[in-house]
Amino acid sequence: MTTPNETLRAARQGLRLSQDEFARALREAGDRAGDPNDASKRLVQRWESGETGAPRPVYVRALETVTGLPVAALGFAVPSARVADDGHGGHDLQDSPVGIAEGGGQTATEAATRGKYAGIWLSTYEYVSSGRDNQVFTGKHYVTLLQHGNRLTARSLPNASLNPNSPLTLDLQLDESTVTGTWTEQTASEGYYRGARYFGAIQMLIEPTGRRMAGKWVGFGKEFDVNTGPWELRLMDPSTAKATLDAYSRPPEA
Repeated sequence: MTTPNETLRAARQGLRLSQDEFARALREAGDRAGDPNDASKRLVQRWESGETGAPRPVYVRALETVTGLPVAALGFAVPSARVADDGHGGHDLQDSPVGIAEGGGQTATEAATRGKYAGIWLSTYEYVSSGRDNQVFTGKHYVTLLQHGNRLTARSLPNASLNPNSPLTLDLQLDESTVTGTWTEQTASEGYYRGARYFGAIQMLIEPTGRRMAGKWVGFGKEFDVNTGPWELRLMDPSTAKATLDAYSRPPEA
């Protein structure tokens, strides 16, 4: 008997992607990172049905990039360090013997590949609302940041935005003490912006402590004007264990 991976299914549905779209996002993430994979709709179905118990490392990296969550938090068994990754797509491992650590901890292999900036960060930005007398508002999210080489990906945790149901995504590239990339936010359908999707560019400098990044965002407004404002990421916890993710799956303080 196999146990369906409801956690992965929920993560995919939270991104509002079909199985086919999710597979395409995994392939695109691999291509961008120079780490191509052959993810398909059928592969996603095998994962979600529990037919395949653990993805190969080439898929682990793509899954973490697309979802912004460590593979141990996606309902999979942590891949064994003894398994060789030949870099090619194809068949996954079946029922990896290495399970998730008791209480949501991480294996030594997982910790060694996380990167120095992985963890839970508080994302804070400011914006001016032209439709509300140019008042300044603040957006806050707890995000999971993962690092693969010089690539950083951040995804807001469930229920972890100051404005409910407003998921945030950051895709960044690291160059010494500078991070540059893009941001996307899907606003709440019941909120002021009525489900509008906003996106733009972002650049931040990393403080010498490595615990804070600060810079500016740029994006377009409702009148197709280009806006900008401050953006900050502040490290809250370097752990990405399941217990830590659960603890920060809540709205930040106003």
